[in-house]
Amino acid sequence: MQLEIRPDPAEVGRARRWARSRLAGSGIAADGPLAETLVLLVSELVTNAVVHTGCPAVLRLSLPGAADGPEVLRLEVVDRSGRAPVPRCVDGEATGGRGLALVDGLADRWGWSPEGAGKSIWCELDRCARPEASGAARGTVSPAYDGLAYEAV
Repeated sequence: MQLEIRPDPAEVGRARRWARSRLAGSGIAADGPLAETLVLLVSELVTNAVVHTGCPAVLRLSLPGAADGPEVLRLEVVDRSGRAPVPRCVDGEATGGRGLALVDGLADRWGWSPEGAGKSIWCELDRCARPEASGAARGTVSPAYDGLAYEAV
């Protein structure tokens, strides 16, 4: 499943609503913790694409089927910027700059790769993941940096 995203901050809310509506039939409660985590990850990755690239993007979502689908939820945002995610230092008063650090803490795995003239930033959630495990403890592709947040540009 995929959704075309315009370079407009209003698209973040539309992407969240779209992702939540796709949960029907996947065996995931739309108001459960896994759904809430998924929607938060959608919000962070789509925000990064919209704010930092100024170009259209594509949100891709792969959800497990109710009976025999995969047990991994995969979220991917493809944008037209070939620039890699860059670590950012933010202090406690900053209102932004923590998006990918949040993704690192919530996702079981995440990373990025070049795709065409742009890049794909993806994350995965294990359907039966232990909630107390952190991204770094679960084999996150990108290392955690103490005191640094990430910005996808």
